[in-house]
Amino acid sequence: MGVPEQRLSTMVLVIGTGGSGLRAAIELAEAGIDVLAVGKRPKEDAHTSLAAGGINAALATMDPQDTWQQHAADTLRESYLLGDPRTTEIVARGAARGIDDLERYGMTFAREEDGRISQRFFGAHTFRRTAFAGDYTGLEIQRTLIRRASQLNVPILDGVYITRLLVHDGTVFGAYGFDLDSGRRHLIHADAVILAAGGHTRIWRRTSSRRDENTGDSFRLAVDAGARLRDPELVQFHPSGIIEPENAAGTLVSEAARGEGGILRNARGERFMGRYDPERMELSTRDRVALASYTEIKEGRGTPKGGVWLDVSHLPRQTIMNRLPRVYQTLLDLQMLDITRDPIEVAPTAHYSMGGVLVRPEDHSTDVQGLYAIGEAASGLHGANRLGGNSLIELLVYGRITGRAAAAYSESLTAQPRSAVAVAEARAEVDELLSADGPENVRALQRAVRNTMTEHAGVVRDEEGLRAGLADLEVIEKRMENVGVHPDIAGYQDLAHAFDLKAAVLAARATLEAALERRETRGCHNRSDYPDLDPELRVNLVWSPATGVTRESIAPVPEEIAQLMAEVSADGKLVE
Repeated sequence: MGVPEQRLSTMVLVIGTGGSGLRAAIELAEAGIDVLAVGKRPKEDAHTSLAAGGINAALATMDPQDTWQQHAADTLRESYLLGDPRTTEIVARGAARGIDDLERYGMTFAREEDGRISQRFFGAHTFRRTAFAGDYTGLEIQRTLIRRASQLNVPILDGVYITRLLVHDGTVFGAYGFDLDSGRRHLIHADAVILAAGGHTRIWRRTSSRRDENTGDSFRLAVDAGARLRDPELVQFHPSGIIEPENAAGTLVSEAARGEGGILRNARGERFMGRYDPERMELSTRDRVALASYTEIKEGRGTPKGGVWLDVSHLPRQTIMNRLPRVYQTLLDLQMLDITRDPIEVAPTAHYSMGGVLVRPEDHSTDVQGLYAIGEAASGLHGANRLGGNSLIELLVYGRITGRAAAAYSESLTAQPRSAVAVAEARAEVDELLSADGPENVRALQRAVRNTMTEHAGVVRDEEGLRAGLADLEVIEKRMENVGVHPDIAGYQDLAHAFDLKAAVLAARATLEAALERRETRGCHNRSDYPDLDPELRVNLVWSPATGVTRESIAPVPEEIAQLMAEVSADGKLVE
């Protein structure tokens, strides 16, 4: 065979070692199921560790009148009615148990003096329901899950890049990949596969994702296996990404900064949110605050560097140190800026993929038998606007549910079909790239994708721009036929970048085609040529290379939740 190849076998393979992947692996291990978790990044450095502000559950520790029904109502209302009601109910009902699980695993939450879990306001929540650990909540959750996985002896392979899911006759039977350091191949047989490899926000230039993460891996792996994507155009732009230094552009200033009383001002010193949402001001939804900042900058009231000011310097120093330690430290490290004295220059940044792999609400199974998707890789909960703090609770709820579903599926099999052809194709795909010696540079093409998406599919979009984006993409796809891939003594990163590029281009095409089809303004999706919300487009847009974009109807909202939903007004949207 020539190329060294490690062969492994497990009942359930989890791809991705962030919060959702680890939570699923823990559920499987606790049930005595053979599980293997694989990640391309070190598990301590997964994207979940960046989530700062908090995690939602209607615990009613601060506001006794809060209920899971109200949490569901807030989530659906702010999804602009594109969230799946069944998914939303499952998450809101299961949220308290998710918090209990974390406590059982030993996580430390911020507490009131009498011992209650402390909860704070986050944008667009009716009550205080966001539990937190300083502004390091995601990091604390990730550490807690790693510790629990370690206690259960869950095998975790860091630094392994999965290039393809192995499928025979519509049924998954494993995955193929390589070691990022040595290049050694991995052929992993599995009864079931849980895809937890994140979203696609790295295909924009200014993003809260770091280099080499969230490049659309989940989207490509799922689509190549035969699954479909839902609402890829619905991408949340977080209002507050830092502008400099260039290599850290888009790094997040947590929503906690606004939750604790931070104020947004334009270059003239005006507190501008009054023009867009006079009632909620800075505590408005992310889509409105991002659009407000974008509008201020676009209309010439932004800072010289193309941002607005986020100011927390009026807050007591002790509040900043206790409640926003990460923001304080980050700005000191990156800019030598003391946020207790000076405002922070911020601009909207691509932050979260609200669309993703099409999954069923009951168990997050996909169109491919035995394949599941969870976390940011999946779609269903967030619709056209994600509430801050909902993604962390989603990964706990569905990590548990999907772990159980994958275990039951594995145990139900009487035999597992495999395909030598599928394995040969996976091997050949890697071989082909390794022998590619063309003049085109993979990193340069990645940048071209990011420039295209930033230019044509950012906070505000229109028909002409989206079509220009698709034309750009065709040129990039043509250039990809002549790439050169050159691993060296330092490792196989160059090969990984080539696969990242394949994923980015697929994710970009899905996003542009769906954005073109959604001829309305709804939530995060702002069409300057269609500024109104279109009731006919209260549908999910489903994409695959074979079918293009199709429409899928959304289930009705249960009455007990519907009666708690206030109307979502369009005031402050696309203020021209």
